[in-house]
Amino acid sequence: MKRTNLLMLLMLVAIAAQAQLLWKISGNGLQKPSYIIGTYHLAPVSFTDSIKGLKEALEASEQVYGEIVMADMMKPENMTKMQSAMMLPEGQTIDKLYTEEEMARINTMLKSIMGVDMTNPMVAQQLGKITPQALQTQLAVLMYLKKHTGFDPNQTFDGYFQQEATAKGKPVGALETIDFQIEILYKGMSMERQKQLLLCLADNMEFNEELTENVVKAFFSQDLDGIEEAMNAKLNNTCDGTPEEKEILIYKRNDNWIKQMPEIMKQKATLFAVGAGHLPGERGVLAQLKKAGYTVEGVK
Repeated sequence: MKRTNLLMLLMLVAIAAQAQLLWKISGNGLQKPSYIIGTYHLAPVSFTDSIKGLKEALEASEQVYGEIVMADMMKPENMTKMQSAMMLPEGQTIDKLYTEEEMARINTMLKSIMGVDMTNPMVAQQLGKITPQALQTQLAVLMYLKKHTGFDPNQTFDGYFQQEATAKGKPVGALETIDFQIEILYKGMSMERQKQLLLCLADNMEFNEELTENVVKAFFSQDLDGIEEAMNAKLNNTCDGTPEEKEILIYKRNDNWIKQMPEIMKQKATLFAVGAGHLPGERGVLAQLKKAGYTVEGVK
């Protein structure tokens, strides 16, 4: 084989090695292999049919672990906690946080995404009392749904694995508590930073739409390196996530999961279903599992 052909083959093999969402974890004293799959909350459940070996991995697993237990999130007490965390203090409204000119920029964004803005009393009533961080999260979902159909909030991609386990009488566990996730998602930033990032979304819609599309494209291509690359895209200004924010949102959580996973896998063969953005990179879950002595290989 010619040297150039050999190099091309090696490159293709290297690319294919990361073109995986589903990975098998074995060795290091495990009696049975466990599995980990990267998820994307807004992906349709039907995409599970495109992931080779997934049904077999789910069948072979004796339990399923997610970031949280999805069914618990729907409990009234937890719904109340989440709704409370999303709300501004009593008597405060989002328009009071911004100047008139800043609100005009936010309203332009809302009109582009929703067709209406805060000048509409019903919109103001529904969205005007939530925090900038909560509003940004909801708008990100709406931006995705403008271009992608098939999302069913009652049948989420990451919830599918837990529902399947429950239907088959298998235990379902979580790497994090709901209280922790609420803290991270809705209370993890100062109000000033929340205000800034909502304006960043309003002022850079094209960039954010492209970033989302790149993440989605990489996910459906099962390309973890592509997901990491898309997540690391920058505007090179204060709108970019800080190292401290990434530490809180990604790396510290990865570290905490790695501490828990050995004992969980030792007890039962487990399928872990966590956000795909947590898998790649030097401090990603896959690399950390390898450093801990496990054999981690893509399921073909």
